[in-house]
Amino acid sequence: MSCYRSLGQLLGRLYLPRSLRASLNRQSSRCICDGRACITQTRGTTIVLSSSSRKQRYNSLLTGSQASNIFRGFHSSSCLYDEESIVVKTPPFAESVTEGDIRWDKAVGDAVAEDEVVGEIETDKTSIPVTSPASGIIEELFVDDGDKVEKEQQLFKLRVTGEAPSKEPKADDAAADEPAETKKEKAAPAPTPSTPSSTPKEIPTSPPPVPPVPKAPLHERQVSSSTPEARAPASAPSTDVPARDTRSEHRVKMNRMRQRIAQRLKDSQNTYAMLTTFNNVDMSNAMEMRKAYKDAFLKKYGLKLGFMSVFVKAAAYALQSEPVVNAVIEDNEIVYRDYVDISVAVSTPKGLVVPVIRNVETMNFADIEKTISYLGEKARNNDLAIEDMDGGTFTISNGGVFGSMMGTPIINPPQSAILGMHAINDRPVAINGKVEIRPMMYVALTYDHRLIDGREAVTFLRKIKAAVEDPRVLMLDL
Repeated sequence: MSCYRSLGQLLGRLYLPRSLRASLNRQSSRCICDGRACITQTRGTTIVLSSSSRKQRYNSLLTGSQASNIFRGFHSSSCLYDEESIVVKTPPFAESVTEGDIRWDKAVGDAVAEDEVVGEIETDKTSIPVTSPASGIIEELFVDDGDKVEKEQQLFKLRVTGEAPSKEPKADDAAADEPAETKKEKAAPAPTPSTPSSTPKEIPTSPPPVPPVPKAPLHERQVSSSTPEARAPASAPSTDVPARDTRSEHRVKMNRMRQRIAQRLKDSQNTYAMLTTFNNVDMSNAMEMRKAYKDAFLKKYGLKLGFMSVFVKAAAYALQSEPVVNAVIEDNEIVYRDYVDISVAVSTPKGLVVPVIRNVETMNFADIEKTISYLGEKARNNDLAIEDMDGGTFTISNGGVFGSMMGTPIINPPQSAILGMHAINDRPVAINGKVEIRPMMYVALTYDHRLIDGREAVTFLRKIKAAVEDPRVLMLDL
């Protein structure tokens, strides 16, 4: 009865005001399936009744008082959910995502632990992991691998066991557990006819006249040194290995992210009047600044000072100087943004993603490096959310990490321009009438010529060049 009395106390806390809790007299009984509990409230007294007969009994005790019956029912069943099996649905999608393709990592009959990844839903922008809500065994998959799934769709049925799957012993562990005698037997060379195969015997006092005969039959154990044909099949080439001149091909379905990237790039080419302008950047001062302060920067912020933060800060400075590059055409209007959100292109095994660094105009080099490191780690771990890639007013793509010398990047809709960084190479340049070897980088700006004229584009790229070649320009706001 103590557990039922505690249930009545809980119901009193849920249904009654705090001012009446001090004068409560609660009583409850077990409620199964369609049972009901009634609450009778009088002046300063509240009683929990569990049946109509008990309600009449207490009402007879309250004669002469103005009693008002307040009926509040609750329903309880033998179990709130099926403890043996659970049907798992699709995880929550972002507002802009309505469907995706499922890719299973587990099969029917596999044991999974709680929060273990069972599959992955590939959407247009990111991948959403499907995890197991409890430890159990997968009984049924409601959709096949590669099928399209939507919101709130049932994915698989899990039989709950409450036990984490046992790990299979590795080959090294199995070899370590193997008895020493078995290892010795495997390591021992094959006996020859002159070597006895029986177990070791006591050493005789006198040499035997005739060597002992092996226990195994001679036709099974005899190996003649004059018949190499017995070892020939081991060295014969396998018939399963294809010939070198065999030509083959196979088809792989494009994932949703790759399909979306292809669609957006083609839409960009069909919509924008793209034009690319180039320039040369001398990286000498930026490299000297990095070499001089990289240790102090690492000690203070715990991050390495890279060149990307220099270009991001220089781009934010140039975008504020040339606001038309930060604008975009929508219908018959031009939308000017007063903020600078720069998308940084990151290559992942599943495709190109562009997480956004927001409000770059208010950041310093350390803030930019922290944000780049954080977003880069999320991209490598496939943890980027839709919100991390939404928006952006300008994009920077660094093809130099792959050794690209020069290229023409494609605008990322709905933006109006993109900056392409390339590899740093030592090249001869004319400095004050003399030829010197300097670390140089080609930079490319692709812009929408419908909105941005050549003058604004070239001026914008020259401002980036000036800020990178001499970072003091950023401090002086020149």
